[in-house]
Amino acid sequence: MSKIKSIFPLGFPWQTQDPFLFCVYHSDHYPEGNEELGPKASLEGRTLGNDFTLKDGWRMYHGKKVPGFPAHPHRGFETITIVNKGFCDHSDSLGAAGRFGMGDVQWMTAGSGVQHSEMFPLLSTDKENPLEMFQIWLNLPQKNKFAAPHFAMLWHEEIPILKTETSTVKVIAGSYNTLEALDPAPNSWAADRANDVAIWNIQVAAESTYILPKAKNDIPRMLYFYEGDTVEIEGRTLTPNHGISVDALESLEIKVRGKNAHFLMLQGKPIDEPIAKYGPFVMNSDEEIQEAMEEYQRTQFGGWPWPDAANVHDKSKGRFAKYPDGNIVEK
Repeated sequence: MSKIKSIFPLGFPWQTQDPFLFCVYHSDHYPEGNEELGPKASLEGRTLGNDFTLKDGWRMYHGKKVPGFPAHPHRGFETITIVNKGFCDHSDSLGAAGRFGMGDVQWMTAGSGVQHSEMFPLLSTDKENPLEMFQIWLNLPQKNKFAAPHFAMLWHEEIPILKTETSTVKVIAGSYNTLEALDPAPNSWAADRANDVAIWNIQVAAESTYILPKAKNDIPRMLYFYEGDTVEIEGRTLTPNHGISVDALESLEIKVRGKNAHFLMLQGKPIDEPIAKYGPFVMNSDEEIQEAMEEYQRTQFGGWPWPDAANVHDKSKGRFAKYPDGNIVEK
């Protein structure tokens, strides 16, 4: 029996399985930045406020001066944001803020409700500003849908990484061989090790073979091939921009041809509860969605304490996190 359950093209966003709700990959080759931290290039011909067309190698998304996603609400799930290249400026309704990138990961539990903005400041004025980023939505079980919002940074220097002569595996969640990831958010589905949630970013050298280890349990496992030339798996030759649903109880041999290959791996025990979704809200029933919309209209989930919905931090700031209690960590 094949270890491959299915192969599918990667769209925008990527196809996921319970307990994951959503996964999107951003790869933008931004030009030099201007003094406002936006692109030093003409924005003519772009649908500003809703620019998702890859023009000249980059997009503004919902940003009008700086690329990114101005203030918007979430309820009922978690966002896990991995920034491999470039930077993300975070601001939220809890008063928390941060600038992270170059391998950092932000883990935010929206829980009962939070607003946040995610802008991509173009800090370099004399060279290009490439961005490579994943955002993953991990569902919350019904008992934790109304957990208090939580914001945490997993700094690149602290995330466990296993390096061999031919591969590098960054363990963002779960365990890999003897490596244990940093603690996830306290109310996360990933906080219970029995749920076997894992998020790994894997890079494999060209013309080498990599063995993806088997999981402890028979759970959904998705492998996303997003950069490289070709790989051979179970006698199948695959090119980038393909996802593979694989048998988690079997190890998987991957032969890499041409260039280095980059993968994201997501796995976890399904929550297996009803899902009702409307935009940035994920609950268990349509009634709860309606309640979320009404509460957001009434309370704005605490309001917006920042001067701009598309808030960016001072250009001179390095990587940092400011937590809701006022504690500041600088890297």
